[in-house]
Amino acid sequence: MSYITSIGTANPKHRFAQQTIASFMVRAMNLDTESARKLQALYRATGIETRYSVLGDYGKNQGFDFFPNNQYLEPFPTTHQRLNLFRKHAIELSTTSINQCLEKISSIEKKDITHLIVVSCTGMYAPGLDIDLVKMLELNSSIHRTCINFMGCYAAFNALKLADSFCVSNQHAKVLIVCTELCSIHFQKENTEDNWLANALFADGSAALLVESQPRKGTNLKPVSFHCDLVSEGERDMAWTVGDLGFEMKLSTYVPEVIRNGIKKLTQSLLTRIVKEFSDVSYFAIHPGGKKILEVIEQELKLSKEQNHQAYSVLKNYGNMSSPTVLFVLNEIVKNLNGHDDGENILSFAFGPGLTLESMILQIENH
Repeated sequence: MSYITSIGTANPKHRFAQQTIASFMVRAMNLDTESARKLQALYRATGIETRYSVLGDYGKNQGFDFFPNNQYLEPFPTTHQRLNLFRKHAIELSTTSINQCLEKISSIEKKDITHLIVVSCTGMYAPGLDIDLVKMLELNSSIHRTCINFMGCYAAFNALKLADSFCVSNQHAKVLIVCTELCSIHFQKENTEDNWLANALFADGSAALLVESQPRKGTNLKPVSFHCDLVSEGERDMAWTVGDLGFEMKLSTYVPEVIRNGIKKLTQSLLTRIVKEFSDVSYFAIHPGGKKILEVIEQELKLSKEQNHQAYSVLKNYGNMSSPTVLFVLNEIVKNLNGHDDGENILSFAFGPGLTLESMILQIENH
């Protein structure tokens, strides 16, 4: 058995209104009046009000710290420059979410942690973030380290599957997961539909989980079952590749419809594995990849917006932070649980390149 015993989240210090970012994009992409009007309308339609970034430049007209100080932002930052930025900021953000996670548990020592799983698709280097965290947090040098890279928004599910396996095989396992993404450092200014959508949605954040083989006093979340599927017809609608000027997002407007076509089958397959009915689910932790994605899932599964309000809240206040985002949603659910929720089920989804559909059932256990 494994149990999620604590969750911590963190964001960078720079918080921007969505329309402030839209104004930056109009200037940076050198849009004409009509295109600027359309872009600002797109930003209003996202359901996002604020987002966070490690870069203060998104709130400036001039005097940039990272981007070049000219009208065309040239020479545009290279992938090398962006990954140096990741290395500088990812450690601080990761440490903050981890400390928040561990501070909720008074009886744990950092030296007690047996495994570390680090998740990111927005930056890589070696020796990596995992080793920097071992040093910064003074974890055991012999800790089992695993990195999950470049899997996108659904990667937290793979981290949880791995943590569950560690706990099943080791009754003393204490697995620390941290998902940290700095999506905003990969801004692309070429005037394309993909860039319009990506620039309108993505943001920076970090979430940490402690997964243990034994439950703790209080609220625990027990993974009951996982199920993944691929919708191959959506393979070209979402992609994440390394370019010369940063990482490049392929994100088409057809993604919600691809998810619509696969979500019922995914849900039924997951529930069948544990002989449960949809009515047995009390809470929903859905990755808010975008407002339209949330709406099509509600339509297909006949959910109300109220049943899905935690996802809308995270989208509104943080945007899409890639892999940590669904953990932010889960954290919003946990904040409001009480003793009456013992034994209730949480159904969670996340989506990413492939087009990959991930799902899991978590059972609430109060001790």
